[in-house]
Amino acid sequence: MTTTLRPVQTPAWAPAVLQPAQEFAPTFLTVLSGSIPAGLRGSLYRNGPATLKRGSQRVGHWFDGDGGILGVHFTEAGATGVYRYVQTAGYQLEEKAGRLILAGYGMVPAGPLWQRFNKDVKNVANTSVLALPDKLLALWEGGEPHALTLDTLETIGLDDLDGLEQHPYSAHPKRDPKTGAIFNFGISTGAKSLLHVYCSDSSGKIQRQNAIPLTGLPMIHDFAIAGKYLIFCIPPVRLDVLPLLARIKSYSDALLWQPDKGTEILVVDQETLEVVSRTTTEPWYQWHFGNGWELPDGSIEIEICRYPNFQTNQRLKEISTGAAQTAAVATLWHLRLDPISGKVLENQQVLDRSCEFPVSQPQEVGQPSRYTYLSVHRQTTDLQSEVYDAIACFDHQTGSLTETTLGDQHYPMEPIYAPDAQNADRGWILTVVYDGSINASEVWIFDAARLDDEPVCRLALPAIVPLGFHGTWNPAS
Repeated sequence: MTTTLRPVQTPAWAPAVLQPAQEFAPTFLTVLSGSIPAGLRGSLYRNGPATLKRGSQRVGHWFDGDGGILGVHFTEAGATGVYRYVQTAGYQLEEKAGRLILAGYGMVPAGPLWQRFNKDVKNVANTSVLALPDKLLALWEGGEPHALTLDTLETIGLDDLDGLEQHPYSAHPKRDPKTGAIFNFGISTGAKSLLHVYCSDSSGKIQRQNAIPLTGLPMIHDFAIAGKYLIFCIPPVRLDVLPLLARIKSYSDALLWQPDKGTEILVVDQETLEVVSRTTTEPWYQWHFGNGWELPDGSIEIEICRYPNFQTNQRLKEISTGAAQTAAVATLWHLRLDPISGKVLENQQVLDRSCEFPVSQPQEVGQPSRYTYLSVHRQTTDLQSEVYDAIACFDHQTGSLTETTLGDQHYPMEPIYAPDAQNADRGWILTVVYDGSINASEVWIFDAARLDDEPVCRLALPAIVPLGFHGTWNPAS
C-alpha cells in the first residue's frame, strides 16, 4: 500500500513572521476607508520581533527576534507612522557581523562549547513598550529597558530608571489610574532567586522597591493589580540551571513543566511592596492577566488567560519557523481569593474560546470593569495551524462575546484601547492587521462599543509590520 503525502501548505500568516521588517521614516498614512475619529488624539506604539534571521541563520524561538517599534501619531492633520529597530548593543553587533552570535531565550551562543562562556545573553528589547512623558521604553523582561524618543523612535540607550541596579525590568508594567504610579517587577537569579517589585512615579523613576525570595527558578511573565494589591501567579515551570550554565541548553529548552508543584499565588501590598499572603493551588500556566479588582466583601478577583500546561512555549517556537503544529489553547478564567489568608474562593472558566492578550480600559485598571478585549481564534479556525485571526470584547455582565469580522487571511495584533479625547464615555480599539491575501499591513480602528461593525477607519502602512506582542496608547498631552 502506498501512502500519499499531502504537501505542506505555507500558512497565510507566515510572511508576517518570516520577512525581516523594513524601517520607514515618519510617513503620512493614507486612509483606505472611513475616517480618523476626531477624538482620537495621541500615539499608538507596538513592539515585536522584527527579524528572525541573520544571513542564512534563523533564531531558535520567536522570542529571540530583534525588537522593532511601530509608532502611529494621530493629530488634527491626520496619522503619521514610523518604524525603527531598537539599536541594542546585540543588534548592532550581529548586524555588523551578519550572523547570530549571542545567547537568547531559545538559543545557545554561537561557536564551539569552550567559546560560549564569554558571550552575553542578548537584550532583544522586543516584547512591549511603556510611554513616559519624555521617552518611550522598549521592554524585555530579561534586562533593563531601552529608552527611545517618542516621536521618531531613535534609540537613546539603556535606562536604569534611577534604581534598577542592573536588575531586570519586565515587559508588563501596570499603571494605577488613581495615583499614576507605575508598578513592575523583575527576577534575578544567583545563590537564590528574587522577585524584585518596583513602584515608580509617573515619570518612570523608581521610588521604592522590594526583593521577595522565590522557591527554585520559576518563570513569571506578568502580574495583575487588584485594588490595593499586586497579584503574582507562579506556574509550575522551573529552570534546570545546570545545562543552562554549561551552555548546553538554551533558557527555553531548560524550562521544565512540573505540575506536581502546583501554582503559587503571591499577594503583595501596593504601598509596602511586602508579601501579604502566599499559597499554592492547582497547576496551570499563564502568560497574561487581564484586569483585577477588589470586591465589597474584601476578596479580590483577577482575570487569567489560562493554559492547562506549558505546550504554549513549543507552539511559540514553531511560529518562528512559519508553520505551527502544536495546539496550545488558553481560555479566560476568573480567580477569586481572600488576599489576607491567600485562600482560593473560586476558580472558574468564564469563556471557552481560544483567546489571549486580554486588555481593559486603562482608566479602569485595578478596579471593577465590565469589558475585556482579547485576541481570539474564529470558531471555524484550525487551532493547530493558525494564529489569532479576530479580536473580541467579552462582556462580564452578560457573558456575551462580540467579535470582529476581518475576513479570511487577516491577522490582527493585540487590541489596544484608546479613550476618546472629547467624550469620556467613548473609546476606540486599535490593532495592526496583516492581510495575507495582499501581503500588506494596515492600522484598523474600531468603535469599542461596536466591534462587530466595520472598522471606522483603515490606514495603509508603507511596509510590513511583523506580527508582534504588545503595545500601548499614549494620549496627547
